[in-house]
Amino acid sequence: MKVVVIGAGIVGASVAYRLARAGASVTILEARWVGSGTSSASLAWINANNKPPRSYHELNAAGLRAHEALREEFPGMSWWHRDGNVEWAVDVAARTALGRRIARLREWGYAAEEITARRLGELEPDIDPGPLRGASIAYFPEEGWLDPVVYAHAMVEAAIGAGARLLVHEPVREIRRTGERVVGVTTGGGQRHDADCVVNCAGRWANDVAGEVGLGIPLAPTMGLLAITPPVPVRLRVVVHAPCCQVRPDGGGRLMVQADDTDEMMTPETLPSAALEPAADIVRRAARLLPGIEGVGPEAVRIGTRAYPADGFSAVGPLPGVTGYYLAVTHSGVTMAPALGTIIADEIVLDREDARLATFRPGRFSAERS
Repeated sequence: MKVVVIGAGIVGASVAYRLARAGASVTILEARWVGSGTSSASLAWINANNKPPRSYHELNAAGLRAHEALREEFPGMSWWHRDGNVEWAVDVAARTALGRRIARLREWGYAAEEITARRLGELEPDIDPGPLRGASIAYFPEEGWLDPVVYAHAMVEAAIGAGARLLVHEPVREIRRTGERVVGVTTGGGQRHDADCVVNCAGRWANDVAGEVGLGIPLAPTMGLLAITPPVPVRLRVVVHAPCCQVRPDGGGRLMVQADDTDEMMTPETLPSAALEPAADIVRRAARLLPGIEGVGPEAVRIGTRAYPADGFSAVGPLPGVTGYYLAVTHSGVTMAPALGTIIADEIVLDREDARLATFRPGRFSAERS
C-alpha cells in the first residue's frame, strides 16, 4: 500500500512511523521541516486531565500510556518528561471545581490527588508558598511534558529506518481526486505523488489543501503565546498550573510560560519577539511563583496556531463518500500522537475500525450540514 502523509509534526510523524512499521510504502511531505508547525510552539503538556466526556478522556489516557510504552521501543528516549503536574485554585468556585475534577478522575482510574502546601514544597522547594495560602492543590503524578520536536524527529527517523521517505520543503498544493476516490497529491513544485491513501496530518493547515476539493472540515484555530526564559537558577520538574499562568521546564535551565488571557491577545499578525509586553508580563507572573527568576525577561517567544475542529474535539478518520483519504486533526496531538499513530495505521493497513474514534469521526460535520 502506497501512503502519503501530509505533515511531519508530532501526529504526522507518529502516523508515518506506525504505517511504515506495518509494511506500507510511506512518503512524508512536510512544507518546511520536521516539527516546524504547531508542534514547535506548544506547551506540550501530556495529560488526560480535564477532557470530558469520558470517551475523549479515554483517548487521551491511551495517548499518555502510549508515550510511556515507547520506552520499550526507544530505550533511553529523552523527549518524555513524566514528572507530574500540579494545579491550585484559590477562590471558592475554582476550589470546588478542582475538587470535583479530582473526584471524577479518581473514579475513572486516573492518578489524581489533593496535596498540602507542605507536600508541594517537598516536590518543588523553589515555589513560593505565599500564593498558596488558602489554596486547594492537586497533584497528577503521571502527567508531564514533551520535547515535541525531538519526539517528531525520532519518529520520522524511525519511520525512515522502516522504509519511509521524507521530503521537506515540499508543501502540498493539491490533493488529487478522481470522482469519489483520492489518488494522490501534487506539491508546490509540481511533483505528483500517487497514493492508495492520503493521510492529512497538516493540523491547523489541513484545509489549505483539502478544502478546495471538498475534503475539509470546519476549523476554529486559536493562537497561543509562549515565553521562554534564559537559563535560570531555579529547580522545577513538574508542570505548574497556577491561577496566573502555566510554567514548565524547557531544558537547559530554561522555563516556558503561558497564560490563557495572554493567548487571547494574539492575532495572526502578531510577530514573535522577546520585546512583546505580554511575554514580559507572563514571565513577571511566573516570578510571583518562582522568586528565583525575579527580574528575568523572556529570551525567546513562540506564537503558535492550535488545530481546533469547530466543535473543539478531534476529527480522526475517513470522510463519508470518499475513499483513499484519511484526516487527523486534533488539539490534543501532543498527548494522543503515539496512540493515534497505532490506531490510524491499523485502520488503514488492516482495515480494522477502532471503536474509540466512533464519536470523533470527521463525518459528523457532514451530518451537521445535512
